[in-house]
Amino acid sequence: MRQTLDRLYTGALMLAAAAFAAIAALVLVQILGRLIDRGARLIGAAPLGITVPSLAEIGGMLFLSAVFLGLAGTFCRGGHVRVGLLTGALPPRVARPLEALVLILAAGLCLFATWSSVLQTWDSWAYDSVSFGMVRVPLWLPQGVMTLGLILLLVALLDGLVTLLRGGTPGYAAQEQGEA
Repeated sequence: MRQTLDRLYTGALMLAAAAFAAIAALVLVQILGRLIDRGARLIGAAPLGITVPSLAEIGGMLFLSAVFLGLAGTFCRGGHVRVGLLTGALPPRVARPLEALVLILAAGLCLFATWSSVLQTWDSWAYDSVSFGMVRVPLWLPQGVMTLGLILLLVALLDGLVTLLRGGTPGYAAQEQGEA
């Protein structure tokens, strides 16, 4: 089970990286298109008009996808901002229950956000909501990716909680201990 979850988190991180790479590629095409058009004007030729329609919207959707898909993997690798000063200063018999409580609260908030995101995605699908740009993108697509990222974060939080309750060291804590 541990390998499956780790692969799932890593796969989501890879998709997040691919979304960032897609943003960079689209922006590069847009910039090169403008440079080619300027060069064409300088030599008296007609500009080619190379452009990426709805670049701002598509870039925003890809950014949203990258951020939410990266949440779980980043959490498991200790990349999220956490305040370990308190738990590090407390004795383990007090720190572990406090950390479990924090994980339970975080999972509860994440569950609420996930549920809300599922409802929003469902509404967008049911009402055929699309973006307003030149390229009409069904809104359930980026919302669905956002929901997937929240589901993965919820799984990662519960994974950390179960590991902690079984007496083990969650991935984020192991990473922090390795860096110290």
